[in-house]
Amino acid sequence: MTAAEQRPGAAVPPADGARPGGPASGGPTPGGGRRPRRWVKALAIFLLIAIPAGYLVISAIQSRNGGEDKAEAASATGLSAGYPTRVQRRIYDVPVPLYSKKVAFYETNSWKVSSLYVQFVTSRHGLDSFLTKLGTRRSALDEGEVTITKGQAKKVGWQVGAPGHDWAGMIIKRQDPQPKLRITVKFDNPVHPKVYVVSTVTP
Repeated sequence: MTAAEQRPGAAVPPADGARPGGPASGGPTPGGGRRPRRWVKALAIFLLIAIPAGYLVISAIQSRNGGEDKAEAASATGLSAGYPTRVQRRIYDVPVPLYSKKVAFYETNSWKVSSLYVQFVTSRHGLDSFLTKLGTRRSALDEGEVTITKGQAKKVGWQVGAPGHDWAGMIIKRQDPQPKLRITVKFDNPVHPKVYVVSTVTP
C-alpha cells in the first residue's frame, strides 16, 4: 500500500491524465452532444440566403425575356383581326361596312398624333356606302394613286403600291381636330375591292 492510499481522503490522480472535475479532451459536452462547428452554421446561413436570391434573379431574367418576347411578337403581328371598336370608328371616322371580310386594324398613339390603320374587303355597294358616309364618292378615287405612304405601309406590313395591281386612292383633308384619311383601294377583283385606310388625328 502506498503512502497516498494510507492517508484518508487523499485525492487519487486520474489514470487517463484528464484534469480532475472536467471531461476528457475531445469528449462529449455536458449536454450529451458535440459542439457544432462554426463553418457548418455559416454554410447553412449562406445557403438559406443565396438559394432564394438566386431563384429571384433567374425569375427576373425570365420575366424580362418573356416581356421582350411578347413585345416583339406584338410588334411583328401588327394588325389585329376583327373590327375596330365603335369608339375607334367614331373617333377616326372609319365606318367599316357591315359584312366586310378580312377586317383588321392597328392603332398607334403618341402625344403628337394618333392613327388608326384599317383594312377590309367589301362589295361594290359596301365601298360606295363607305365613301358616301365620308362625304365623297367612288369617282373621287384617283386611278393608279397610292396615297398611303411607304412608312405607314411598312408599320403594318401592307404591300400597297406593289406593281401588277389595280390601285386607286384619295386623301380626305379636314381641319384639326377632325381626322385626316388616306384611302387606297385595290381593284384586282372589282366585285370585292380591298380597302386600306389610315386615319390620323392631331390633338
